[in-house]
Amino acid sequence: MIVRRNLIALAASAAAFAASPALAQSWKASHPELVFAVVPAENASGVTERFQPFVEYLSKELGVKITLRIANDYAAVIEGQRAGNIHIGAYGPAAYARAAITGVKVEPFVTTRNADGSLGYYSVTYVLAKSSYTKMADLKGKTLALVDPNSASGNNAPRFFLNRDGYDVDSYFGKNIYAGSHENAILALTQGTVDAAANWWNAEDDSNLTRMLNKGMLKNADGSPMKASDFRIVYKSDLLPNSPYAYLASLPADLKTAISKAFMEAPTKAKPAFDKLSDGKDREFVKSDAKSFDPIVQMIRFVDEMRKKRS
Repeated sequence: MIVRRNLIALAASAAAFAASPALAQSWKASHPELVFAVVPAENASGVTERFQPFVEYLSKELGVKITLRIANDYAAVIEGQRAGNIHIGAYGPAAYARAAITGVKVEPFVTTRNADGSLGYYSVTYVLAKSSYTKMADLKGKTLALVDPNSASGNNAPRFFLNRDGYDVDSYFGKNIYAGSHENAILALTQGTVDAAANWWNAEDDSNLTRMLNKGMLKNADGSPMKASDFRIVYKSDLLPNSPYAYLASLPADLKTAISKAFMEAPTKAKPAFDKLSDGKDREFVKSDAKSFDPIVQMIRFVDEMRKKRS
């Protein structure tokens, strides 16, 4: 009797083992292709160059085609995930918060750790060093370049923290514009279209500005390359949580596990591709969740209330 029971148990174990590969492959039948979309923090060619090696790594690890989609604006990632057309989104924290507030069913699963060990970045306001502006108080009535309505460092953080410190963006500046991307905001500043520009900043050697300088994108009137010393920061926000990657909540659980595992292992399995994402400025991926972005959700709600009061 004992032998028979053992044989039954062994048979059941064997059946479970035989079924497990099919279970592991089941999501591939329903998801033979995954779309990975990225918010446009820089021009499309720059985003493609930065993300394509990582996308190729993900495709190899997951065993399915991964299509990289560069969104036209931040809202495109939000709406693409709302419609279920984007399986994985590389968000800014404010764009993710907007998605969560408006009922998009997504789950942040990882963010990045900076080289110095921190898990955040800052919103800064730049002016040209040759200008007479040395502090925010000098910019009353001037023109400010913001980035995108759903950008954290390029719109929502400036509105939130500047308002806290007595500078209402819509009334303090003579004019503010949305440049469309962090790069465009800096370009507007260098071209004299605006007096100041909001942007993201991690460290002296890690910012959108330093990336643009390293690419030789910024020139003086005589054609000579600009330097970091040609710019001055006149305002810096409190720390913002690093940007999340979020997948659709409706994805199969085993697919979510596989995606998360591939991200977490990337710094060792595909270090060149991982380093490309941040020019080598990030140390690793770390697990994240919706709760990590509660402060940003509250910031977005505050900015929304400010808008309602003006309308």
